[in-house]
Amino acid sequence: MSESKRRKPNTPTPDSGESPLLNESILLLIFESVKWDIRILSLTGSLNQKLRAIAERLLWRKLCAYRAPRMVNALANGAPNGRINGGWNALAKLMFFCCGCESTRNFQLNQRLSGHFVKSSRFSKTSGRSFLTKKCQGDLLYVSDPCEHPLVDKNDDVGIFRGVFRGFTRSRTRACLIRRQVGFEESVRCPYCGVRVWSMTTARLIPKSAARRLGTRDGGLEYFVCLNGHLYGNCWLVPLSSDEDRCDDEEDGDASGDSDDGLDDDSQTVKDGSTSSMGEEVCGDD
Repeated sequence: MSESKRRKPNTPTPDSGESPLLNESILLLIFESVKWDIRILSLTGSLNQKLRAIAERLLWRKLCAYRAPRMVNALANGAPNGRINGGWNALAKLMFFCCGCESTRNFQLNQRLSGHFVKSSRFSKTSGRSFLTKKCQGDLLYVSDPCEHPLVDKNDDVGIFRGVFRGFTRSRTRACLIRRQVGFEESVRCPYCGVRVWSMTTARLIPKSAARRLGTRDGGLEYFVCLNGHLYGNCWLVPLSSDEDRCDDEEDGDASGDSDDGLDDDSQTVKDGSTSSMGEEVCGDD
C-alpha cells in the first residue's frame, strides 16, 4: 500500500496544506483560553467553509454550554451533546443579541430600533411561565429581562425581550397554534434562525401575566414565536412608582407559585466572559 493511501484523511501533514487550526482539539483549547468570546468565534466561523462547519457542529454548542450551563442542560433535556431546534449558533445569537424592533400591525413605532450586542442577559423560566396561557403551562420557556430603549419623543421606553422554548415541536403552545389554525406572519422572519413566525397577539395567546412581568399595560406588548421555538417581542415600559412595582411583584409571585423572597432559583444570566445565576456567580475577565 502506498504512503498516500496509508495516511488518515483527517490528519494534517506538512504537505497537505491544511492548517493546524482545523484540528478540533486545538480549536477547543484556543476558545477555552479566550473564555468562549462570541465575537472571536463569529469571526473564526466566517474565515472559510471548514471552520464554519466545525463551529456549527461543535464550537457554538460549547459556547452555549459555557455561558449558560443550567439553561442549556434544561433546553437539551440533559443531553447537551445533542441537537437543538434552530441550531446552537442561533441560540448563542439569541443569548447575546437584542434584535431591535420596528412597527408592526399590533405595535406602532415612529422609528426603527436597531439590533445590538448586549454584554449580559438574564433569562428565567419563571419569567417564561408568565408568557404561557393556562393550557400551555406544561411547556418550558426561558425569557430574558427586557432590553430598554428610550425614545426621543416619548416618556415611555421600549422594552425588547427574547426567549426560547424547550422541545417546541412537541410543545402545547405549538399544538394550540395549529389547533387554532393561526397563520404565519407575512414577510416576517425570525431574526435568530430565519424561519417563519406566528404573532402571539394575533393568536390571542398572550396572558395578562406577561404584561405584569414586563411592567407594561395590557395590550402594550407584542411578541412572536418561530417554528424553532425562538420568542422575541417588544413592549412599552411604563414608569412605575415603588408601591406599584412592589404590588406587581407580589401578584406575579402568587400567580406563578414563587417563594415569598422573590428569588428565582432557575434564572440564568449569560455574560460576556462569565456565567452566573441566582445563588451562583462565576466571574470572568471583563
